[in-house]
This record gives sequence, structure tokens and C-alpha cells, in this order.
Amino acid sequence: MPAPVDYRDVAHVWRQGFCAMDAKKLREQLSRDTELVLGDVESTVPSWVPKASVGFVAFDLDYRSSTKQAFRLFEHQDTHTRLPRTYCYFDDIIFPEHACHNEYAGELCAIREFNEEHEHQKICPIHMLRYTRVHPAPWNEQMYVHHDFTHPLYSNNVTPSGESYRQLQMK
Repeated sequence: MPAPVDYRDVAHVWRQGFCAMDAKKLREQLSRDTELVLGDVESTVPSWVPKASVGFVAFDLDYRSSTKQAFRLFEHQDTHTRLPRTYCYFDDIIFPEHACHNEYAGELCAIREFNEEHEHQKICPIHMLRYTRVHPAPWNEQMYVHHDFTHPLYSNNVTPSGESYRQLQMK
């Protein structure tokens, strides 16, 4: 990890040098059709977003600053680079407890700032997800959706057809 920019990067929890890895060993384990992109998010995201088709993103960037840079993938003008609703998982919003996660530091801060800065795009939690699942789990609280309200497909109806999805008739 790089050095934290300021307190909003939750510097009391994360610091430069955390999460070191053996890049050579990792590359040896990847399949041929896998591309490993290493480097600062600020410079790597713009290089691959134009060729992407994003439907899910797992954000595990720890810092507010890195997460904000990664959100640039939602700012590409070509809407073919993403779905109208992109599911997002945020790793660093509930643990560790001593991080005291909040909307003014870390990934939650990056989400709040993105929502304030984008009138027609919002990143929102999936409310009540835990209660709709057969096997609720803590990670349910870490699932969000990026909504691109101006995406040409946003208003296309996605409700499955069939009897079980029809409104019940009044008797």
C-alpha cells in the first residue's frame, strides 16, 4: 500500500507497506487469459476502463483516496463500459472494529463524496438484503449498487415475467 494521503485514508488502521505480495508468484498462478494490472489506481483505472464491461466491482482499496480514484471507472462517457446498475462490494466498511468506520473517513467517505459530486449517479446500499437471503451473512451489509440514472438502459424493465411476479388480483 502507498502512504495514506491524510486522516480520511484511515491512517490509524492502514499504513504504507501493508498487503505486500510476491507479484512473480501470483503471475505464475494466473491463467493465460487473465490480466494482472499492478500500480497506482489513479494511473491504472483509466488505461483499462475503455475496454471494460463492468457489472460487478469488489472494492478492497482500504483508503478513501484510492477508492475515489477507482470510482473513475463510473465516469467514462461510454456507457458500454458498465451496466446501468453495477453491483459493488466494499471490503473495508465494517471491519476492523477499531477503524470506527464512518462517512467522513475511508471507503464510506469516498461513497458519500461520490454521491455529492454526481447528480445522476449514486452508490447506494442494497437495503434489507440480509433479510431477503435464505442464509444471511455479515457481507450482505457490504453490498451496494452504483446507479447510473442517465444510462440508456436504466429504465428498461428487468422484472421477470410469469405468474409469480404478477400483482395479486383483488377478490
